[in-house]
Amino acid sequence: MTSVLPTYMARMDSEDPARALELLVPEFRFLIALPGREATGRSKDDFAAYISGRNAVERVHKILRHSCDGDLETVYGMVIESGKAVGSFLSAAVVTPEGHMARYQSYFTTTYDLIDLPE
Repeated sequence: MTSVLPTYMARMDSEDPARALELLVPEFRFLIALPGREATGRSKDDFAAYISGRNAVERVHKILRHSCDGDLETVYGMVIESGKAVGSFLSAAVVTPEGHMARYQSYFTTTYDLIDLPE
């Protein structure tokens, strides 16, 4: 199986986050839990709408742990905005044999870190 989450996050952090859409199946389903709200969808088009509504900031998803088990891929890491850690995330994706994301679930918190950010 192809590792897709690091590539997905790098594209989401790039100047052209819409390139992440290339990694999704048309019937892509997602849940992104953010402090105080959730973003959900049942298609690649729904995810495109989510991307277009994100605020533009200097953001990097720093992956600290990565794992694959069959068709399930997981990552844990920190979100860095303008050089400062602002929270942590735990994300999982169901990946097709072709290396595309079929489902994605991500939890982001600003109040708890499972793993300390390396110095």
